[in-house]
Amino acid sequence: MYRIWISPPHLSGKEMEYIADAFRKNWITTQGDNVTGFEQDIQSYLGETTEAVVVNSGTSALHLALMLLDVKKNDNVICQDFTFAATVNPIVYLGAKPVLVDSEKQTWNISPAFLEKAVQDCIQKGKKPKVIIWVNLYGMPAQIREIREIAQKYDIALLEDAAESFGSSYQGKKCGTFGDISVFSFNGNKIITTSGGGALLSADKNHIRKARSLASQARDEAHWYQHSRIGYNYGMSNIIAGIGRGQMTALEDRVEARRHNHRFYKEAFAGIAGVTVHQEPDKHYLSNHWLSCLLIEPELTGGIDCGILREKLTEAGIEARFLWKPMHLQPVFKKCPFYGDGTSENLFRKGLCLPSGSNLTEKERNEIAQVIKNILSRE
Repeated sequence: MYRIWISPPHLSGKEMEYIADAFRKNWITTQGDNVTGFEQDIQSYLGETTEAVVVNSGTSALHLALMLLDVKKNDNVICQDFTFAATVNPIVYLGAKPVLVDSEKQTWNISPAFLEKAVQDCIQKGKKPKVIIWVNLYGMPAQIREIREIAQKYDIALLEDAAESFGSSYQGKKCGTFGDISVFSFNGNKIITTSGGGALLSADKNHIRKARSLASQARDEAHWYQHSRIGYNYGMSNIIAGIGRGQMTALEDRVEARRHNHRFYKEAFAGIAGVTVHQEPDKHYLSNHWLSCLLIEPELTGGIDCGILREKLTEAGIEARFLWKPMHLQPVFKKCPFYGDGTSENLFRKGLCLPSGSNLTEKERNEIAQVIKNILSRE
């Protein structure tokens, strides 16, 4: 068992108040004050005209989003290659075809250059992509301006996978507000958690109305149980939503704590040859630094690579994680079209995620830094 986990839950202490309210009112269902209250809390935080529908997972939110954007069997859906499989899986649920696009080196997110190349190639082959999915990986906003310009140029819908970037912003605007539809995840390791859960977000009221219907078995407006289309049991429990409401009271503190972890790591490893802490490209990007990540260059560290570093950290009781293995290298997606230059493969080979929880103590941070420095110096 690890002593120091990579991203454990961090409760605010107010969650039980909302959970107790659900029990007191006997709303032990997928409706109730906590569900509507959690959605309103998210909307208030994001500002803009964005509305939220909370569901039972981020994957459910992605699945609903693709349906709302009219993705059907054999449609092309462009997706960021460097991500977790849950970003791509819902494309396949619908019988559509993932088209994988590599990352750029600054934010580690989808490359606008290769994105446009993929779009043009799909059009040339007679099948314009139906949707573009990008991810704000590890909390880092993508090159969103360039992505949106490409989507507008070719009239393609945008789906923002903001699962890891609640609390991040780009050019002063909150992540989760940039797509035609956006999604969050509230999984147990995210910046705020409901144990399992997610949200679908859009400024389009029609999308929101349809999402609510599809997430609750698509029941028609009738006095009896009538269904004219297939629906899903994707609603969030009123009890679970109570955890979310308690978590929302601490969101700003959680973002600042994770950003503090990142500043610590950046300072701790400054000047060490072969070690780079991933950071924002410029002032237009504000990452919540959900996970702080390192790149290790073994040719500059005397042969120490991220695999050795992870193994030694594990021996010390410290959890560390490789960066996501690119989707085009996954056996299940190996036949999908891929556009890129190997950036995501290089990041996967050289990258490591460090403990980044908002409840990480100063003592734990210092221990992590010292263990890594000892490994690199071969002490």
